[in-house]
Amino acid sequence: MSKPNSSFKKIKKKDVPIIKALFLEHYKNAKTELVYHNLYELLVCVMLSAQCTDKRVNLVTPALFRAYPDVKSLAQASLADVKKLIQSVSFFNNKAKHLINMANQVMSEFNGEIPTTQEELKTLSGVGQKTANVVLIEFFEQNYMAVDTHVFRVSHRLGLSGAKSAIETEKELTTLLKSELSTLHQAFVLFGRYTCKALKPLCEECFVSEFCKNKANFKPS
Repeated sequence: MSKPNSSFKKIKKKDVPIIKALFLEHYKNAKTELVYHNLYELLVCVMLSAQCTDKRVNLVTPALFRAYPDVKSLAQASLADVKKLIQSVSFFNNKAKHLINMANQVMSEFNGEIPTTQEELKTLSGVGQKTANVVLIEFFEQNYMAVDTHVFRVSHRLGLSGAKSAIETEKELTTLLKSELSTLHQAFVLFGRYTCKALKPLCEECFVSEFCKNKANFKPS
């Protein structure tokens, strides 16, 4: 297990349900900002969103999905063509390879159907635990927590986790918050993206400012 961040200050146990309730109140219908229409499109969007903004992903996926509307067509895609369609996305070379490999795996190992369990999703090329969890959270509202840079920063600023890695932070948040994790994940993402920003947090607009332990820009190691 990773050691806690040196600047971490743990939240008081009695404050956890209060913070949880406040997030559920302010973001009761929190959903991803990625634009998709089915499970295939969602998986592709989440894979593309790694270390990239949802806004940028949403700019490239319409053309990508017109060219490759399903997993079968993506499996048959030219690597050069996929690269060209997603070239404005970060790490597009690797992502293009992963997308085509993922599609081929789905066709050969899952009869053309996107798998719907965490372990099966994680067997796909380019799909780690965070990507798998986000897909399950968004499409099936399953009780998972996924930790991106926003969730990591928010949870550490509020003293909900002191772990150095995203995976350990996920474990701590899951243990601490227990239920309604799918909504809380999306709530933390949106809160971190628009209010509890990395460099210039909008503290005057923050509904949990009284619980804030540290305004440092926490990042996973």
